[in-house]
Amino acid sequence: MSTTNYKPRLQQKYRAEVVPTLHKKFSYKSTMQVPRLEKICLNRGVNGAVADKKLVDIAVEELSMITGQKAVPTYSKKDISNFKLRKNMPIGARVTLRGAQMYEFLDRLISVALPRVRDFKGVSDKAFDGRGNYTLGVQEQIIFPEIDIDKVNKITGMDITFVTTAANNEEAFELLKELGIPFKNIRKEN
Repeated sequence: MSTTNYKPRLQQKYRAEVVPTLHKKFSYKSTMQVPRLEKICLNRGVNGAVADKKLVDIAVEELSMITGQKAVPTYSKKDISNFKLRKNMPIGARVTLRGAQMYEFLDRLISVALPRVRDFKGVSDKAFDGRGNYTLGVQEQIIFPEIDIDKVNKITGMDITFVTTAANNEEAFELLKELGIPFKNIRKEN
């Protein structure tokens, strides 16, 4: 199979189903106005990174396994004496996904990882920022099948931010709902 011809399942769904649906619902003048997913950013702060530098390396390794793309450590921006934190100390890990890898990760998140969450009833629809971006908090990294539970020494969470080209929360909500993100309470139609 050639990698140049390969298109992820959700990317094909976006072009075939989501664009026409959103185009009709919001009556855009052009299909280029239809909001799209620009990137997915995963961010993970590491509790106790000041005392143990290896925790950041483990976080980077786990994020790299989950996303299939090399994660990078994040560094503190200033000194905070109460936390024994110095400027430029590693305190977390992050990775930004775009293109095919972004759609592959989103597909795995929706179809495999989120259903593995204990007592899962859907994700909150209140975490939009007003500019069309949505942030989802995951409390345990072990919901991802790439993580071997036996090798995990500390269960930590992460933030997953979906950056869209939507102008407002309503358009972003419809885009993410059409892509398959399971929201708790589907909003009432106006």
